[in-house]
Formats: sequence, structure tokens, C-alpha cells
Amino acid sequence: MMNKLSLAAAACLLFCLLFISFYYLLFIWSKERQLVSKLTYTADSGWRNQMAMRFRRQEWLYQHLSELLESLRLKLTPAAFAGLSGLLLLAGVSIGGFFFQNVKGTLLFGVLLGALPYTSLRAMLVHRRMQTQMDFLPAVELFYQCYLVTGERQIRIALQRTVEERRLLGPMQAVFEQLYRNLSVRSDDEASLRLLSVSLGHLWADYFVNILRVALVEGVPVSDSLRELLTDMRKARRANEQERNRLLEIRVANFSPVLFLVFFIGINLRYNKDNSYYYYFVDTQGRDMLLNAALLIFASFLMGLWLSRKKM
Repeated sequence: MMNKLSLAAAACLLFCLLFISFYYLLFIWSKERQLVSKLTYTADSGWRNQMAMRFRRQEWLYQHLSELLESLRLKLTPAAFAGLSGLLLLAGVSIGGFFFQNVKGTLLFGVLLGALPYTSLRAMLVHRRMQTQMDFLPAVELFYQCYLVTGERQIRIALQRTVEERRLLGPMQAVFEQLYRNLSVRSDDEASLRLLSVSLGHLWADYFVNILRVALVEGVPVSDSLRELLTDMRKARRANEQERNRLLEIRVANFSPVLFLVFFIGINLRYNKDNSYYYYFVDTQGRDMLLNAALLIFASFLMGLWLSRKKM
């Protein structure tokens, strides 16, 4: 049963890879043809557009992936990301069926491999948030100064001046540039502010977003609110440094199981290569042990990401 499922998954994976390869070969050929005649009209009815439209109907999932990818500034569409995860899921089911040869190994390894892209994005987002957390207070101070200089009238003008000053520290320059660009181009200010909150991911950022929302919607001066926010942030700066150290401890604890697993397997392979290879990769119980270890490491990594999110 598992061999049939693995063969079916492998066949689907091979078909998808061949189909994508042939599609991009035809795409390159069609682009060369379009260079010959610039009057060529391409209808918006290809299979990619149809699949993207169907995926867009899943509003919550599409919006969540779109905000996650845009907050990381990755040039990848949610539909392409979902397709990549699906291909890895098929690859995981195929490899799991051939290697573990049981229901547990086939399904679990497929889920682990399929969830790897999303987990990697969440880990990248946590890393970005940790980089911007310590630089957020100087960024708000600079924005507050620019807001006072511009006469407390327009948030967009203050953001423009803040970005043009080029005095923001670290990744905060890119974060504020993205916010100013989105507020200038997009018609949905709420989506731009929500993207800022997702990019920063802590309580002070939510307060800052609420202040910007009031200024954009109601058009009232918010200098007093910004001043109070800066005062509270300065008082809590020492506590934020302690939380940052705790987040670093969580990240170190996430990678320690992987290091210990590689260390112990490496020692066994070094001193008893033949028996270790048999019990780790040939014997059924050994392969099941490796699967359980991978599952526990993945679960601990997810728990670490969740704790990091809760502490920010």
C-alpha cells in the first residue's frame, strides 16, 4: 500500500517537474517571439493565471502568505510558494515511502518536508524582527523629530523626510522605506499599516501603528501620543534588552538538538561504521528512531518560534 502511494507521489512529482520544465522552455521561446513583434497581445487566460485566481479565493491563506512574503521582501507570489510546498510534500511522501516503508514514515516525512518552506519563512521573520527590535526606538525618535519639523500636518510628508534623512539604523531603513512606498502607491492604508506590524512583530510596533492609523484616518495631530510612546519605550528599554537575551537563548536551544544528533551519529559512524550504518539506515527500528528524532526536532523548533513570537 505504501509502495503504491510512494510510487504515485513520485509519478506526480516527476510529472510536475517535467511540466514546469517544458512550460518554461515554451515561455522562453514565446518571449523571443514577442521580441520580434511588440504588438503581440497575450491573453490573461493561461493555466498559471487560472490557478492563481483559484488560490486567491482562499482569502485568509492568500492574505497571510502575501503579508509574510512581502514583509520579508521576497519576490515570490503566494501561489508559487504554495506550489513549491506542494512539490516538496510529494517529494517527502515519495522519499518517506521508499526509505521508511510504513504509513507513519511516509506521511510524517511528507508533512515535514512540505512544511519546511513555511517554517523557514517564519524563522527568517523572527530573525528580522530581532534585528529591528533594538533599532525601533531610535527610528521612532527620528520620525517624531521629522513630524514636528513638518508642522504636524501630514504623516506621509514626515515619513518621506524620515526616509530621505538616511539616518535610520540597520534594517529599519528598509522597513520605513517599504511603509512610505506602500502608503504612497497603495489605496489601502490599512493593509500597509498591517504589513508594518507584521514586519516588526512586537507590542510597541502595534502602538505605533495605531497612532499612525489615527493620524491617517482622522487627520488630527498625534505629537502627544508619539511623545508618550517614546517615554514608555525609554522606560522599558532595559526590560527589552532582557527579553532579547531570552530570545537568543531560545534560538540557541532550538539548534542544540540538531548538533547533538549529528554529534552522536558521527561518533558511532566513526568508531563502528558498518554496524552503525546497518542500525541507522537499514534496520527498520533504526530508521523509525531517526524519524522520531526529526519529528521531535521539528516540533521543538516550532515551539521555539512560538515562544519567540509570544515574547516579542
